Amino acid sequence: MNPADLPLHDVHFPPPPSWWPPAPGWWVLAGGALLLLVLGTIWLVRCRRRYRQWMTLFDQTCQGEASPEKLAAMSELLRRAARRVDKEADRLHGEDWLRFLDGEKRRDFLMGPGQVLLEGAYLRQVDPEVFARFKAVARARFLTLMAGRR
Repeated sequence: MNPADLPLHDVHFPPPPSWWPPAPGWWVLAGGALLLLVLGTIWLVRCRRRYRQWMTLFDQTCQGEASPEKLAAMSELLRRAARRVDKEADRLHGEDWLRFLDGEKRRDFLMGPGQVLLEGAYLRQVDPEVFARFKAVARARFLTLMAGRR
């Protein structure tokens, strides 16, 4: 038989695979990404809620007129928050306590409005302007310490 007489047909390739449904590995990858997204959202919502609770706690404790009692209450909140960072921090006194509150980058307590902590408990009246400046600094530091950052 002559090869030219053979009934040959052109080569037919199978159709390309469709993009749907994806392979099982893509489903696993999509499920993992969705799970991470859900867990990240839950974590973020909880962090924000906790942060708002801390702000509310500080603001409720410090609302009202400037007084030595309010200074003492803010100092107590700062000491509680400091224990989240260092278990021995609440035992510090005087300038050591202010140095701890300043941390590494700030000078708001040792050189700024935070100095009122040194003599605030012994004052009869607290200047409202000094109180307002101290309250702003103390609130920011309280929230930072409660978040566990130095």
